[in-house]
Amino acid sequence: MERVPVLKIGDVLLVSIQIDMEDQVALQLQEDLADRIVATGCHGVIIDISALDIVDSFVGRTLATIASISRVLDAETVVVGMRPAVAITLVELGLSLPGIRTALNVELGMEMLARAADEAEPEEGDDEELPVPTP
Repeated sequence: MERVPVLKIGDVLLVSIQIDMEDQVALQLQEDLADRIVATGCHGVIIDISALDIVDSFVGRTLATIASISRVLDAETVVVGMRPAVAITLVELGLSLPGIRTALNVELGMEMLARAADEAEPEEGDDEELPVPTP
């Protein structure tokens, strides 16, 4: 069985799907990605689906499940490179892909994750203790 490679770029895992997403490949990707998030401590996942002509309901649900698993493991997911026909199919299938952000390409996806990380970091002085009222 073929596997989809998962590459680490800084604090982000990049998945570029270049093969047909058969059900078993999608399930293996879900497991591999969860393992890599835990092993690397990455806080962002980008899934590039620009090479996919078709996304069926199983693959769409698997992408949503990957995003949910990633979120539980403290990583945000961005799907990039979605073709218009794929977007139309997902909408027609009623798959809203909850928890998945989308961007037009990998570069914009990386920027989106960087902005989310910046917003999540506490600013200087945010960790100061607040005065405790005395009785």
